[in-house]
Amino acid sequence: MSFRDLKKTDPEVAKFLASEIERQKNTIDLCASANRASKAVLAASGSVFSDKPSEGYPGRRYHGGCRYIDEIEKLAIERAKHLFSCDHVNVQPHSGSNANLSIFFAALKPGDSVLSMMLNHGGHLSHGHSVNISGKFYNPVFYRTCRETGLIDFDEMEKLAKEHRPKLIIAGATSYPRIIDFKRFKEIADLVGAYLLADICHIGGLVAGGVHPNPFPWCDFAVVTNYKTLPGSRGGMVMCKKEFAKMVDKAVFPGTQGGMIASLITAKAVALKEALRPEFKTYQQQIVANAKMLAKELMDFGYKLVTRGTDTHLMVVDLSDRNITGKDAQYALEMAGITLDKNLIPYDTKPAVLASGIRIGLSVVTSQRMREPEMQKIAVFIDKVLTNRGNDATYREVRKDVRTLCGEFQIDR
Repeated sequence: MSFRDLKKTDPEVAKFLASEIERQKNTIDLCASANRASKAVLAASGSVFSDKPSEGYPGRRYHGGCRYIDEIEKLAIERAKHLFSCDHVNVQPHSGSNANLSIFFAALKPGDSVLSMMLNHGGHLSHGHSVNISGKFYNPVFYRTCRETGLIDFDEMEKLAKEHRPKLIIAGATSYPRIIDFKRFKEIADLVGAYLLADICHIGGLVAGGVHPNPFPWCDFAVVTNYKTLPGSRGGMVMCKKEFAKMVDKAVFPGTQGGMIASLITAKAVALKEALRPEFKTYQQQIVANAKMLAKELMDFGYKLVTRGTDTHLMVVDLSDRNITGKDAQYALEMAGITLDKNLIPYDTKPAVLASGIRIGLSVVTSQRMREPEMQKIAVFIDKVLTNRGNDATYREVRKDVRTLCGEFQIDR
């Protein structure tokens, strides 16, 4: 069905789809969890495989008629193994959180201790937060970052590991802007006999592109999503060393979810092939170059950045000295055509619904082929809006400039 057909059959939905296309075309999207899938990925995700139930694994399905999706799933697995240099991959998880949950289910028993990064220091809800199933069925212990540097406090982590003897340690974050030292994590995990899980949901594309260290061979497990720095369909994957392959597969199915979403497995396969192309490395290098440039420009304007910069696709801006909450900054920038996320900062005194910072990611604008000169313009836009917060004339002026800039860097949808 074409978009024209959809307008006839469901004009209400078609209207919102058209509005979202327009929003994406005329907005500078700095959400760290966002990217833009290719037309090939979008076509695959909406393909006839949406109709195909396929519970189980290739050659061992609980439904008939799976010979073609079997081949696609095997193709996705082999591409992911090659891309991440790992022994085993399960491509079925519906999301990064599902992928994390499957590792908890595979490696732990209820009540076992897990050592992970505290949420306001860069961690994720699915790493043991009290509102998440991972924090309700398991015993979370949290390490932090150093107050002075914003970097992971490995001395505190080692002390906590020796005290609590966790069965699982998580290396990885959702808003930590620096290189993650998987080797140091492994040394601490070995001290207490813990499994080591790398959550590379945000940095998966950077790892695949060679601009961030690979979690293997240091980690036992790794989880990644397919729609952040790795631009593709919604969904996640679990990777592991070969000795854990059976326990991981059982934990995904039937342990934590039922049938896979066949159309999204198809889209994952397409996105993974795109990531195997030589130009993908250049793209990842440019993401980091853009992030470093924007970080520099914002610091030149006097903004405080957590860790005073970035090594990755994202940065966290500390607004605690500017009498503005992350929530208010997010709203003001969106009024001017710039979308990003409010974000907690280390040792934040505000609740998550307000937050003292904002998180900025550069994957989308890099997919639009913006480069360092455009990062300088974006820094000017951000400063102008936050300096003149509440000024409708400023919002209109910046929104006009944003539309002009976006018009020069359109993605064919």
